[in-house]
Amino acid sequence: MTYRPTIGLEIHAELSTRTKMFCASANDPEERDPNTNVCPVCLAHPGTLPTINEEAVRHVLRVGAALGGTLADYTEFDRKSYFYPDIPKGYQISQYEHPLVSGGSLVGIPVTRVHLEEDTARSTHGTGDESVSLIDFNRAGVPLMELVTEPEIHDAKTAAEFAKELQLLLRTLGASHANLEKGEMRIEANISVSKTDEMGTKVEVKNLNSFRSVERAIAFEVERQTALLERGEKVIQETRGWDESSQTSFHQRVKEGSADYRYFPEPDLPKLRISEIPDFSVAAIQASLPELPWEKRARYEAMGLTAADAVYLTGTIERGVFFDRVAVLLEGKQESLKLAANYIISDLGGWYAKNGGVEFANIAPESFSKMIHMIERGDLSSRGAKDTLVVLAERGGEAEEIAKELGLLQVNDREALAAVVATVVQSNPGPVEEYKAGKESALQFLVGQSMKASKGAGNPSVIRELLLEALSS
Repeated sequence: MTYRPTIGLEIHAELSTRTKMFCASANDPEERDPNTNVCPVCLAHPGTLPTINEEAVRHVLRVGAALGGTLADYTEFDRKSYFYPDIPKGYQISQYEHPLVSGGSLVGIPVTRVHLEEDTARSTHGTGDESVSLIDFNRAGVPLMELVTEPEIHDAKTAAEFAKELQLLLRTLGASHANLEKGEMRIEANISVSKTDEMGTKVEVKNLNSFRSVERAIAFEVERQTALLERGEKVIQETRGWDESSQTSFHQRVKEGSADYRYFPEPDLPKLRISEIPDFSVAAIQASLPELPWEKRARYEAMGLTAADAVYLTGTIERGVFFDRVAVLLEGKQESLKLAANYIISDLGGWYAKNGGVEFANIAPESFSKMIHMIERGDLSSRGAKDTLVVLAERGGEAEEIAKELGLLQVNDREALAAVVATVVQSNPGPVEEYKAGKESALQFLVGQSMKASKGAGNPSVIRELLLEALSS
């Protein structure tokens, strides 16, 4: 029997609020000057008192409602004691026994809890001759949502898919920007392996700052633990870091248990009866939710798009907003929507993947929709549309003007094209005879010659029809 991995995730996300969790200092992740957004409260000066950020509570309740979790009636904050230089108070205000949200699920993975806490400061460690450590307290006290899953994930790909879907949900709700590369969303994986239904010894892996890292770290840790057990050695419960350069995990410290943190209720904050706050009622929170990612995917599939296309178009907020506007402009016509989705995914998607930048920053839905109409009317070929889209993505503008500027508009004038076809037929007696003798490929050759004669401007469908008429006479 092979070893079966069991994985649970702990995911932290910095919430998008104007101020910090327990004080009025600005919550500005873009601030580059250290120790600017600070005050006596988030620096833990003696005698200061925290105040709960209402918007942060609302964000977590909305996340919980979207997950189908149970929103707390009673909740409180707790002190979680540990001593690091980036924790100015010597403890972190978090939640333990009474989280804001219990239960729920995402992509079929059950969620244990979602709660609120404050973020730590940011430490910078020097190297070599600069062996000093500096602390920036701008991040200290920023509202931090923590989501914990049940240990019911059994492969690395599913773990990464869960994290991606959570990021998309947070952005859809406006709860967090959730950029992994900026540390706005941090993923930790608890991993164990076992040959039985009993879970093995749990190892926590930190520093997972990309979805690829999540997959690679889990795969590595499963292999490492399996190798230990195969050699008759024991897996120790510990916290390990992830080294992206070497693609390996490394020991950081022995894993703490809840008793080590000495949780107890925070005496400086009031207990909350959520049901007594009208704006936080289950009905009010539910009513505030926008269309959720999985609901949008279902709607796109109902429009006639494939499941894969729906997943791509909901992959970022920008794609969904753009496609929804295009759908309105195309009046919801299924074939038009399929054509539009194909150009967004294959052509625009490919361009942004290669060139980067903010998706659809330059291209307007109105101009794109007009381009789709031009294709459907036969005014623009598939090749011409691809070339037009490149210019639209680069600098924007009107599709028709760009197509004219580049000489991409197709000629549909049957009389003008009939003259071109007549010349081609007269100039190519060999292929004409081959077609009449039953060689179908000769017709395509004549279409190509006609396109060449029209300098690529002729509508190939019209040219084909005219050739068939000419060759049948």
